[in-house]
Amino acid sequence: MTIDEKCWELRLGEDGYPSRLMDLANPPQVIYGRGDPGRLEGIYLGVVGARRATPYGLAIASMAGRVAAEGGVGVVSGGAMGCDAESQRAALNGGAPTIVVSGVGADCVYPDTSRDVFERAVAEGGAVISAEKWGSPPRRWAFPKRNALIAALCRALVVTEAGYRSGTLSTADAAIELERPVYAIPGSIFSANSRGTNMLISEGAQIIHDEEALSTALALDLGFLVMQTKPKAEADPVMVALLGSALRPEELAQAMGQKVLETMRLLADYEARNLVERQPDGKYSPTKAYYLGNNMGH
Repeated sequence: MTIDEKCWELRLGEDGYPSRLMDLANPPQVIYGRGDPGRLEGIYLGVVGARRATPYGLAIASMAGRVAAEGGVGVVSGGAMGCDAESQRAALNGGAPTIVVSGVGADCVYPDTSRDVFERAVAEGGAVISAEKWGSPPRRWAFPKRNALIAALCRALVVTEAGYRSGTLSTADAAIELERPVYAIPGSIFSANSRGTNMLISEGAQIIHDEEALSTALALDLGFLVMQTKPKAEADPVMVALLGSALRPEELAQAMGQKVLETMRLLADYEARNLVERQPDGKYSPTKAYYLGNNMGH
């Protein structure tokens, strides 16, 4: 039933209802949406991750969205702040459609920081969909349902960065149950944001160690076009140290065999060049721009 020129409803059992949602044990009776309902039958890479992501997680999400777009594949995610929105922006910037599966009414935007993703998804050939009725506000119980829809609509799922107990892992669990390939990005064993992804790898998820590995996995599972990757950049000892784990200046100085003052001057230079950034706890880590510029270590 059409609500207005951009809003629509698809009912279970009627023409146009997304076929991949039928894989769910309990598919929603109604899908509410804006944008192009025909896009729901496309080929999508699911990308999910932490809302309060690190620069590493954001860079991975952006890389995944870009790689999908380069191979002519769209991205489906939840439009949440952090990794979800970052991957969908990268896909849109690459000219690929994106499907936002929202945990609120499809005529609403949540969170507001992702408004650009919601608006562009509709305006640029994709869609915003929800299993919640029009106007529904955020409710905790709605988000596990949202996560299951993401898992059902995707052909494969990338888990970029996830804590041990998180909504991201519920999406991964749903994808595993639906027999969708799950790819996980390893992270530092000292990072709380990587505990979930590292656990998924230990339980059998396919490890994605660089951009080429993601392209190859998508080529096998989605019939993806493999793009040429960039040549490996020469290693920078400062960045190599910080890639292992965020460090305080005195910790980095010890690792580098330098005086603390010398290291602080070096960090100030790297910060001015947007290579590193200071975290709230005083530790320094590579910026998202560094990760992306160095092709995720490939």
